[in-house]
Amino acid sequence: MSNLQSYAYPGWGEWAQKNMSFTQAIRVGDRIVCSGQGGWDARQKNVNFQTLIKKDMLEEIDQAFENVDYNLKHAGGKGWSQVYRVVTYSIDIAPQHDRIVENFRKWMPDHCPVWTELGVKQLGSDLMNIEIDVEAYDEEGAAETRKAKPTAAA
Repeated sequence: MSNLQSYAYPGWGEWAQKNMSFTQAIRVGDRIVCSGQGGWDARQKNVNFQTLIKKDMLEEIDQAFENVDYNLKHAGGKGWSQVYRVVTYSIDIAPQHDRIVENFRKWMPDHCPVWTELGVKQLGSDLMNIEIDVEAYDEEGAAETRKAKPTAAA
């Protein structure tokens, strides 16, 4: 849908858009809808799948949360403070669950989103253990985006 504003952050985001034909975030009205974020080095310019994703599972989870924040801010939002919906996809829920909850408390100390926690067999890369899908409510940013859009000549 070409009428929606999409965002691909520098590094992995631009690479994924060019090579895999998807974007990292799209504004839909007052919402920012994000692609799933994994524990990869979001700023890596030369994408190498062997070094892209954190090797330690707990560090990978932490990085995925950082990537969500980076993605939302790149799309003009304020980050985790605006997140109202989270879906986590985990290869093995039991060892990941507590670290996810710790990150919720770190990144959203003043509110609790709705959350769906799913166990899956595989993610987009065999090296991935987690992927986080979020939606954020950004009324202010949406208003700014509308103001910045050029209007058609009458």
